Amino acid sequence: MKGRQSGVVALAGLTAVVVVAIDQFTKSLARNAISGNGSDELFGGFVKIVDVRNSGVAFGQLSGSGALVPVIVAVAVGALLWYFFSHLGTPLIWLATGLVIGGAVGNIIDRVRAGAVTDFIKLPHWPAFNFADASITCGVVALVVLVEIDARRKRKLERLSAT
Repeated sequence: MKGRQSGVVALAGLTAVVVVAIDQFTKSLARNAISGNGSDELFGGFVKIVDVRNSGVAFGQLSGSGALVPVIVAVAVGALLWYFFSHLGTPLIWLATGLVIGGAVGNIIDRVRAGAVTDFIKLPHWPAFNFADASITCGVVALVVLVEIDARRKRKLERLSAT
């Protein structure tokens, strides 16, 4: 692996480690601050800190599915890593990948430790979520944007080389 590529991989790894650390720290704070199903309100009640255990994936989907959740997570992470390593030259690919991988690992730690993910941020009309979920969502959005930008750049280069 070349120097720049090694740097991209290192940045993705560092981003993932930071996400996992923040995720686990905030979940620990939430578990210790809220016992049972109580809640604390922030910002005039707009945001609630709750104690929810989620055995499914995004927003509780597939809850109680047993081995299906780890299989889905493994396939998604594997596909992301394949894409990442085959597109190391894409600007900011390290950030999107680090956010998603860090969020996935943060939630996997919960599943292994407690059999379910700790969700603690509750917004009106939205399921409870955590820092890892927010990181995954931001990472996926960033990845979609990066893929589109890269595709447009390649189309532009193809048009220029055809003329």
